[in-house]
Amino acid sequence: MDSVIEVQGKHLKLSNLEKVMYPATGFTKRQLIDYYVRIAPAIIPHLAGRALTRKRYPDGVDGEPFFEKNSPMHRPDWVKTAPIWSGRNRRTIHYVLADDLATLVWLANLAALELHPSLALAKDISCPTMMVFDLDPGPPANVVQCCQVGIWLREIFQHFGLRSFPKTSGSKGLQIYVPLNTPTSYDATKTFAHALAQLLEHDHPTEVVSDMKKQVRTGKVFVDWSQNDEHKTTVAVYSLRAREHPTVSTPVTWEEVERTLKKTDAGLLVFDAPQVVSRFEKMGDLFEPVLEMKQELPTLKGLTGAASAPGGALEPERIEIAAQAGDPPQGPSRKKAKRAVRRSPASGQGRRGV
Repeated sequence: MDSVIEVQGKHLKLSNLEKVMYPATGFTKRQLIDYYVRIAPAIIPHLAGRALTRKRYPDGVDGEPFFEKNSPMHRPDWVKTAPIWSGRNRRTIHYVLADDLATLVWLANLAALELHPSLALAKDISCPTMMVFDLDPGPPANVVQCCQVGIWLREIFQHFGLRSFPKTSGSKGLQIYVPLNTPTSYDATKTFAHALAQLLEHDHPTEVVSDMKKQVRTGKVFVDWSQNDEHKTTVAVYSLRAREHPTVSTPVTWEEVERTLKKTDAGLLVFDAPQVVSRFEKMGDLFEPVLEMKQELPTLKGLTGAASAPGGALEPERIEIAAQAGDPPQGPSRKKAKRAVRRSPASGQGRRGV
């Protein structure tokens, strides 16, 4: 049964509200829309002004999905778009800008379960406002091992004087964001992220891999540095995921990450839609600092350009450069910082995570 509602003075026709989107739980399209309405105050600031790729599931999570970048021809005239030239497609793509509640509801009605915004604002598409590390566990590793790798990453960031913020992927991993909001480029953030991924792999070879090949990920955490790219997107904080249950990419505290590692309980970092709404009402938006916190990306001295050894692996001295780069005015000494990366609870020689 269809329904016409008014949102912020705009009229929307909602369809198939009783359609089951998550068969395992009976979670319907009505509940999908209701979730995005309730979480709108939290998610909209993280979507506003950013080119948005949508992953739509018209037949629910068990059906065939499709990615959608270009705005549908039938969009309401009040839906804002951003024209961005695509060199790969040799055409201009008109991305949706989810700047308001009405647009968010419209997208939910189109069964856009997953929302994937650009790391840059559409008005300056080549300048990412943040850097992201997607920690993807290769079975039998899980999010517990991701927590350990996330803590190692945090220690490196602290050496550079950078703050970082964790969130669950809503699927099986963990994602670490470093807000920048200062002039930079994808070349800079991607190079920096790749160097840190290789540094972690060098120092923790039995727990971490920086290579994208799936056959080398078994039992390890893949530190995906490649997400720092103008042509890629990472799932939005507070976005639903197309899993068996309506789980959400959820911002968490570092204390929760540490607790999950200590208790070795992956279930501590799984949150569904109702839980996330409740968390936001109690805790506010834990990811709010990512929007405006200004941090400068350190320079990897001697690394940019020809830092790789044959085969793409960094030479030991290059890894040392990556670890020591930046010359932060304050913080731990170079020696102490290196110890922090290599010595952490549950790291252990030869251990495969925890």
